[in-house]
Amino acid sequence: MTERVVIPTEDQQGLNARLAEHFGRAPYYTIVELDDGGAVLNVKTVPNVGEHAGGAGYSHDNILTYKPTALIVYGMGPRGLMTFQSAGVAVLKANADTVNEVIAAYKNDELPELTEGCEHAHHHAEHHEHLHHH
Repeated sequence: MTERVVIPTEDQQGLNARLAEHFGRAPYYTIVELDDGGAVLNVKTVPNVGEHAGGAGYSHDNILTYKPTALIVYGMGPRGLMTFQSAGVAVLKANADTVNEVIAAYKNDELPELTEGCEHAHHHAEHHEHLHHH
């Protein structure tokens, strides 16, 4: 089974791309496809079309259309995290600055799972999240 890992990045340098600080505000997402043996089959960079980046909708909904196996991020808002968890997508915490390094760590199962959204990191942008608790 091909695994598809999505990583928010600052640029379009493929495996050398630098990770973006926050999932929803990344300018790009780098999508890495791995085969059974962990070899990289394909690397694709897509622009973030979510509302934070001037597009429509939430970036996490757009990302789900790529059917990722896992995401590797430094941080993510609580709503995005819940969206991915309920879709069965693993959200892992990045431990390095480049796509290549975090993919290597991913293949070795070295990345811890991200368990809570980083609400404290961006008060000004995340405050609307609080209005939606049921």
